Amino acid sequence: MMDITSLSGLASFQPELVLAIGALAVLMIGVFVGERSTGLVTVLSVLLIAGAGLALYNAPDGAAFQGAFVLDAFARFMKTVALIAAAAAVVVSYRFAKDEKFDRFEYPVLIVLSTLGMMVMISATDVISLYLGLELQSLAAYVIASINRDSGRSTEAGLKYFVLGALSSGMLLYGASLIYGFTGHTSFDGIAAALSSGVSVGAVFGIVFFLAGMAFKISAVPFHMWTPDVYEGAPTPVTAFFASAPKVAAMAMFVRATVDAFGPALGDWRQVVTFVALASMLLGAFAAIGQRNIKRLMAYSSIGHVGYALVGLAAGDQAGVQGVAVYMAIYVAMTLGAFAVILSMRRADGAVEDISELAGLSRTHPVMAFILAMILFSLAGIPPLAGFFAKWYVFLAAIQAGLYPLAVIGVLTSVVGAFYYIRIIKLMYFDEPAPAFRPVPGELRLVLGLSGAFVILFVLVAGPLGNAADAAARSLF
Repeated sequence: MMDITSLSGLASFQPELVLAIGALAVLMIGVFVGERSTGLVTVLSVLLIAGAGLALYNAPDGAAFQGAFVLDAFARFMKTVALIAAAAAVVVSYRFAKDEKFDRFEYPVLIVLSTLGMMVMISATDVISLYLGLELQSLAAYVIASINRDSGRSTEAGLKYFVLGALSSGMLLYGASLIYGFTGHTSFDGIAAALSSGVSVGAVFGIVFFLAGMAFKISAVPFHMWTPDVYEGAPTPVTAFFASAPKVAAMAMFVRATVDAFGPALGDWRQVVTFVALASMLLGAFAAIGQRNIKRLMAYSSIGHVGYALVGLAAGDQAGVQGVAVYMAIYVAMTLGAFAVILSMRRADGAVEDISELAGLSRTHPVMAFILAMILFSLAGIPPLAGFFAKWYVFLAAIQAGLYPLAVIGVLTSVVGAFYYIRIIKLMYFDEPAPAFRPVPGELRLVLGLSGAFVILFVLVAGPLGNAADAAARSLF
């Protein structure tokens, strides 16, 4: 266990130091230059996130802060995915923010600070460091949800997110206090050692409350109620951010806590995770069918995909964690591509969000329609696209762990979910065209192109990604 004063320990904390110091410096630039600095701050924020990625590549594996923070293969994998998602969210937001008149320099800085919180969450190996990272990520997220002060919907989204987020934090803290009370430890290693000698009823209650607080952060059923309203009300680039980077960090936190801290209580927490996975898959499949707003549809889609990822975690073994890691990487690519299209749904009189506005897109924007169709097929899990392999990994892990009902229900809900994805494709290719959208900005074309290439040509990167995810999973076992 390395002391805080150890340079080798702090070396593992390099990416977080880059983000923390950089965010403060960029904030000062914004404060002294004023609103004219928005473009510069946006560029610097993207460079900061890229710099954190470079520092992550160079930082050595190890622990810091007396073992409360660790950098291992699992943290590297999930942090890489989260950084890519955060950088993409900043890139796609600039033009939209300008059009909607909320282009303030605070916005990219808040995303950087939220990303810092996510990095700490992913590496946290102590209940206290986990909570610090979680709250840093969440507080910045509450503000950017309501960043468009002139929009009543945005303000309402931020308020709902804040109130329900405070409730979830309370549940998580209550669970943490029970776990500490019945095990005598806050470190994951200490908790696991205490549970290995016997799991008391009080500790089980603590684990349940702790998992409930984390389930809110990944918007899993029955703690999903904030998701559709916040996704619809928040500005679209903010929704794209919420649907990608924080999901990765929260899922990584969920995996590390259950495997590292609650590993000896596998039989207890597996029941909770199995129920949450089943409920999320079912609600995500059926509740999205009647949606007319595409952001609300993506909200229910994200709830369903969280359920599929949790199928891998329910397996509770190395193959399951590998499946979760692969699933989250593919999910982020699909989600960013889908939101690049949603951000492109803009005419001279403003942005539109109704699904019917995509009618005839294949004739007005054929390339965009094709890539969106591939992303939707991938979200539905159609082979040989990336989404099929994501579900293959988690369902295979569930079957190997003997969780046959969970895998079967997962496949059936995938079939139901395919209906609302294919309905959009039918709308784009067979319905009469709606008025054409404005030309797609270059940054959205870039994100859409990269996402489409990843989804369509996934077989070319499946091997390296699977190997990296396998190494990440091995580091936890």
